[in-house]
Amino acid sequence: MTDTKTLRKSFFRNLIPSVTAMWVYSIYTIIDGIFVGKGVGSTALASVNIAMPFVNLIFASSIFFATGTSTLISIRLGQNKKDEANNIFSFNVAIMIIFSIVLLILSLLFIDKISLFLGATESTFEMVKEYLSIIVIFNGFFIVSYCLEVLTKADGFPNLAIIGVSISAVANIILDYLFVMKFGWGVRGAAIATGISQVASCLFFTLHFLKPISTLKFIKFRPSFNIFRRIIGIGFPDGITELTSGIVILIFNQSILKFIGENGLVTYSVICYVSTLVLMTMIGITQGAQPLCSFYYGSDDVKSLKYLFNITLKTIAIVSIGIFIICIIFAPAIINVFITSNDINLINQSIIIFRIYSLSFLLVGFNILSSGFCSSIESPMLATLISISRGLIIIVITLIITIILYGGKGIWIATILSEAICLLISLWSIKISFKNLIR
Repeated sequence: MTDTKTLRKSFFRNLIPSVTAMWVYSIYTIIDGIFVGKGVGSTALASVNIAMPFVNLIFASSIFFATGTSTLISIRLGQNKKDEANNIFSFNVAIMIIFSIVLLILSLLFIDKISLFLGATESTFEMVKEYLSIIVIFNGFFIVSYCLEVLTKADGFPNLAIIGVSISAVANIILDYLFVMKFGWGVRGAAIATGISQVASCLFFTLHFLKPISTLKFIKFRPSFNIFRRIIGIGFPDGITELTSGIVILIFNQSILKFIGENGLVTYSVICYVSTLVLMTMIGITQGAQPLCSFYYGSDDVKSLKYLFNITLKTIAIVSIGIFIICIIFAPAIINVFITSNDINLINQSIIIFRIYSLSFLLVGFNILSSGFCSSIESPMLATLISISRGLIIIVITLIITIILYGGKGIWIATILSEAICLLISLWSIKISFKNLIR
């Protein structure tokens, strides 16, 4: 086993850039919401929330590729097989570009139907369509940028990941201010700002892999269906976590419109922005440990794997409690950042609902860690079980049951129950994983 001091140092060396990168991604999404809510209005904020499941689809696609590729590359580097690592790296980039082009064509052809499917109403349809039409044009930069950011850490340059996403964030905030607040371009301006910011970070990360200092290089690759299958298989659990979050937003939006009304949708929009920050924090902590876990898995060092899991678990616990306390104490301030309204009842109700929902933040990190750890040691079936259970199956079942029992008010406790039930599945999956490792 590698000594604990070295492991701890490596963990935090990866953790800080990984979480920072995720925070930056989350924060400039939140900034979008703030500018749209303050600069355009609550209807526009609801429109962006309606479009968000499609954005989740784009991001989920990138996670599919990023997690699977990062795991395979880290294992190869742990085995000192650099040529194979470079082949996987280059092959993956080609796949992402082809995928993004197909997604662009199909999305533009069916943009009206997609907008209606997502839940656009008569008052929000044009804004939803306008936002999506621009976002999808930049989808390739979204996908490639995030994947290269993750692979930059696998390449041994975690600090560059912070720089890359910071460039993107600063560009997005400045352009949001100009396009939305100064030029008055509405949701179209927010979408253009987000797209251009992704172009900036994509170029930054691409340049890194063209420099001599990088271990991973663009080479003439050998296409392999087996590698493609393993990339998708390993990346599926983390990708499905993001994808199902979009599906859940869609289902929640429809349920809220039916049982509560558009005011409930405004409240849920705020919850989604904060929940995204929490989710990305937990994914960032998990992804900070994943390359190290994959490396030591490739080296057959089970004791180091156990240590890494334990230190990640403790980090998740501390951060989860801290986030929950912040949400309870500062709920009024958080709600008022997004909602500009003279409706005191809407604001007060939003504060109460937000505090109830924040109980789920105590549990979500443990489930994400369990799924991510299983992925890092090539146990995609267990990881997928956790991800699909928490991200889709259990949440839908609990949502139906709570609505039947409590009506519209039950919507706000469905996520808490879902995360609690999924925690039991996570504990069982981790127990099985460690038994397999020991064998």
